[in-house]
Amino acid sequence: MIFSPTRPSQDLTGVLNVLQGNVGQVFLGKPDVIRLAVIALLADGHLLLEDVPGVGKTLLAKAIARSLACRFQRIQFTPDLLPGDLIGVTVYREKTGEFLFQPGPLFAQVVLADEINRATPRTQSALLEAMSERQVTVDGGTRPLGPPFLVVATQNPHEFEGTYPLPESQLDRFLLRVRVGYPAREAERAILTQHRAGELVDALEPVISPAEISSLQQLTRAIRVEQSVTDYILDIVESTRSHPDIELGASTRAALGLYRAAQASAVTAGRDYVTPDDVKALAEAALAHRLVTRGWKQAGHPDAAPVIREILARIKVPT
Repeated sequence: MIFSPTRPSQDLTGVLNVLQGNVGQVFLGKPDVIRLAVIALLADGHLLLEDVPGVGKTLLAKAIARSLACRFQRIQFTPDLLPGDLIGVTVYREKTGEFLFQPGPLFAQVVLADEINRATPRTQSALLEAMSERQVTVDGGTRPLGPPFLVVATQNPHEFEGTYPLPESQLDRFLLRVRVGYPAREAERAILTQHRAGELVDALEPVISPAEISSLQQLTRAIRVEQSVTDYILDIVESTRSHPDIELGASTRAALGLYRAAQASAVTAGRDYVTPDDVKALAEAALAHRLVTRGWKQAGHPDAAPVIREILARIKVPT
C-alpha cells in the first residue's frame, strides 16, 4: 500500500482504517484503545498502557509493531536492569585495537518497554533523552534514533508488589496514558476461541512503511486548529495549575501534547481541522498521568482523572 500526502482525506482515512483493522485482528474488542494508539503514532508521541497483568497490553504493542514494518525491540524491565542494557556499551576489540559501540535495544523504531515500572528510577531515567530528543548520548557523542521512534510502555498499577512509581519527568514524556480494561464477554469468548490456533500476532503482516508513517506525521502537524480551540486547550491546562486538589499542574509540554493529539484525532476522522470534541475526548488520556495530586503522600499517587473530568464539565466549550 502506497501513501501520498496529496491523497484526498477519504483515502487517508482508508489507510488508517487498514492499520487499525490489522491490529484489531488480534487485539479484540477494544477499537477505542487501538485508535488512541494510532493517535499517539500520528502525533509522534509515546504511549503508556496501564492496567492489571493479562489484559493484552503487550499484545497490543506487538501488534502495532508488526503492522508498521518497523524495527522492533522488546525490553523486559526488571529491578536489575541497567542503563547500559538499554543504550548499549562500547567494547574493546583486541584483534583490531579499536573500540566498537554495540547498540542496545533502544536503537529500534518501535520499542516495547514491558512493565516499565519494575525497573529502578535510575534505569527509567535512561529513557528520558531517548523519548524527548530522539537521540542518546554515548561516550560524549550523540546517536540519533528512528525515524519513526515510538516507545510503547506497559505498566501495572504501582500498588502491585515489586513496582516503582514512574517519576514525574518520565510520565511527562508520554503523550497518552491509556487504560486497557477487561474485554467484553463476547470479545473474551472470541479471544478464547482464536487462541486455540496459537499466538496469531506472530502472523501479522505489515501494512504501512516507516516512510509513510513520517508522511502521516507531517500531515498531522499541518491540521488546522482555530484560535478558539487553542484557547480551549489553554483554559483546561491553566485550570489544572490552580485547582485546589492539584499540587503540580500540566506543563507546557502537556499542552503541546494535547494539541498534537487533537490534530491526530482529526486525521483519524478524515478531517483537516480540529474540533473542541477532539480536545475534550483526549484531555484525560493526555493530561491525567502528568498531574500530581495533593494527596500523593497520604494516598499513594491517587489518580487525577476525576479532576480532569470535573474541569471539563465546568469549562465552556467553544462553538
